Amino acid sequence: MSPASRQMALINVSHIFTHYALLILATAVLGMVAQDPGAFGLEFGPILALGTGMFVLYGALSLPMGWLAERVGRRALMAAHFLGTGACMALAGLASGPWTLGMALAAMGAFNAIYHPIGTAMLVEAAGEKVGRAIGVNGVFGNIGVALAPVLTALFATTLGWRWGFILPGVACMAVGFVWLREPALDLSARVGGGKPFPAIPPAVVRRAVTVLLSIAFASGFVFNAFTLLLPKLMQERLASEPNLLPVVGLLAFLATLCGGLTQFTVGRLIDRMTLKRVFLPMALVQVPAMLALAYGQGWVVLPLAALLAAAIFGQVTVNETMIARYVAPPLRAKLYSIRFFVGFLGAATASPLVGYLHDLSGNLSLPLLVLAGFGAITTLACLFFPDRPEELRPELWGAAEAPPRGVPVAAE
Repeated sequence: MSPASRQMALINVSHIFTHYALLILATAVLGMVAQDPGAFGLEFGPILALGTGMFVLYGALSLPMGWLAERVGRRALMAAHFLGTGACMALAGLASGPWTLGMALAAMGAFNAIYHPIGTAMLVEAAGEKVGRAIGVNGVFGNIGVALAPVLTALFATTLGWRWGFILPGVACMAVGFVWLREPALDLSARVGGGKPFPAIPPAVVRRAVTVLLSIAFASGFVFNAFTLLLPKLMQERLASEPNLLPVVGLLAFLATLCGGLTQFTVGRLIDRMTLKRVFLPMALVQVPAMLALAYGQGWVVLPLAALLAAAIFGQVTVNETMIARYVAPPLRAKLYSIRFFVGFLGAATASPLVGYLHDLSGNLSLPLLVLAGFGAITTLACLFFPDRPEELRPELWGAAEAPPRGVPVAAE
């Protein structure tokens, strides 16, 4: 494997740890209330809310990352991501009470904020003309983290205790960080396809695409995070309520999120052949009906409904990240990715306390899922206004789109 391929592989692996780290608490809380009630209490909502600081910093600190990368370099920031995230995961496993756990999780969110603006920008630059496929593959890695978090955390919590659910992945993340440091510094933008000039897209089309992207960022961030947070609890409530069935809860959550990961790979390939809107709209239309059905579904029907919803939510993420690559010139991408993820992660930050509050208020997850359906409707509405331009697949046509029709005089400057 070449140095460039190894570096790209490590960027994909970092996506696994990014999402894995954020979702440990959602399953660990089920073990904490049984194994350590004296330190953390017996209520699901208050313990889940300890992750609020993690998601707030995860979102807020993504904003300056594009600026920071210009000063310290992307390679150094990615090293900080691996080592800092891993160390904070391990510290969370050693926490003695709610305050120390909340602070360790918040610090972990701060280091985790590095990945998406920096890692995604590096990935897009290296992808050349196959941006959709590259983002789709990268999305699969991210959703491996989403899928593995509940099943491995449940396994560690049951066999070793909930603390090891944080400590073991933390050590693994730091180990990969040391591998990253041993790799030579590379300019991935110089790879094949990176030197092709970006087309001159009409400003009005760019503004429309960016407006739609930012308008759905908060809603899609909330939906993605809320769904992944409530999924283990949903499986416990509807399918496996006994405490000794915690590994089964993790496995069921894993199966549902695995469908989302596979969808991202498929969506990534479709994006290279179809316009973004034609891929985006069907997934947006699925979300609201699936959420409404899941709010009241009971028994084994919950599993295919959750899998369908995971496919729609996770597949949409691939489309959203490709929007910037298709419509924004390379010099501005890292900064716009920072803004996009900042807005999206603010939505994600509200998910942890709101899901916990709504669950405690109603006694089940029906009300949180109804709220998710409302946010899903916002995404569907915004999707209708996204451009559907054939120039996306044939960038050389943008010049013709910008030129005035024949016979129309051009005003003198």
